[in-house]
Amino acid sequence: MKNIRSSITTLCLLAMVTLGIASCKVEDPFLERDVAPVLVDIVGAPFGAPIASEPTVTYAATATKLTLSARLLELDKTNILDHTKGIDSIPVPNLAIKITLRSGAALGEVTSNADGLVTIDKTWAELGIAAPKAGSLIKISWTGNHKGIAFTRFSQIAAN
Repeated sequence: MKNIRSSITTLCLLAMVTLGIASCKVEDPFLERDVAPVLVDIVGAPFGAPIASEPTVTYAATATKLTLSARLLELDKTNILDHTKGIDSIPVPNLAIKITLRSGAALGEVTSNADGLVTIDKTWAELGIAAPKAGSLIKISWTGNHKGIAFTRFSQIAAN
């Protein structure tokens, strides 16, 4: 009888220790994550690109001027539970955005207008491709800071 009670006690103690260890919150040691305060919608990318990880805008290889544009929106979730209203997208005016190549070369810094639109004109040569041909790909970063939270949106430019 003593062996059964001892076994049950040991089993209960082991179960409690296991549950205690399993319920501990584990912090991610690699990455601090904040929700992006701004939705950066790349103008000219195919539908659904705001959800895609890297939207691609295509330009003709013969184009002399490329207009890089993005729309900056803040999501107002006040009415998220009201199916007649839902989430509202509000343009973010007067927000400075730094546009760079992924290599680190700066393309420029622009400020969003009243509609939350940022635009910069570049040539293929300014983007690092002297003689573009179909399939040429340029990787771009759009970086800013809104409400104390830094954010970066990646996109690509392709020649066709």
